[in-house]
Amino acid sequence: MIDYIKGELTELTPTNAVIETGGVGYFINISLTTYGELHGKNEAKLYIHEAIREDAYVLYGFMNKSERELFLLLISVSGIGANTARVIMSSYTAYELQQIIATDNVMALKAIKGIGAKTAERILVDLRDKILKVGVSDDEKSSSTFTFASNTTREETLAALTMLGFAAGPSQKAVDKILKEEPDITVEQAVKKALKML
Repeated sequence: MIDYIKGELTELTPTNAVIETGGVGYFINISLTTYGELHGKNEAKLYIHEAIREDAYVLYGFMNKSERELFLLLISVSGIGANTARVIMSSYTAYELQQIIATDNVMALKAIKGIGAKTAERILVDLRDKILKVGVSDDEKSSSTFTFASNTTREETLAALTMLGFAAGPSQKAVDKILKEEPDITVEQAVKKALKML
């Protein structure tokens, strides 16, 4: 079992990172929040969850153990797969999610693409008692922000939405609307807004 991977960050997109260590490049799926933390860095250390299936061996990476713990809690809920958990964790920071679940905020969960009322209720019921045991540090409570030139923001945001499984047409409309209203928005913020619009 891999606990973490530490090494040179050779590739980074809003949905995945490649970390090279010992001459091997590991392709790791990440959330948008993790992307925000890694942006601009040359070295990285990600805590890993391995999803081993008959047809695939997939790595998911997190900035810290509490984020990974939260991901594991989400995929323990019936009907929540790894990709849905990643969309949830791309929509809110670990601290925000902890607060949403602890306060039974069903509307905030339903605002996430692909989460209906029944799934939102199931997340709240299954995780309400477990969520506060996930220790979120003060650093995680204030998520990082970063800025790009507008065209780069548009391309990166669209790439992230495509990789998360959204169609190009609706994604472009949503992203263009967001950038028109907030030209200085970061990629992380733009994807979060688009996830709620799509």
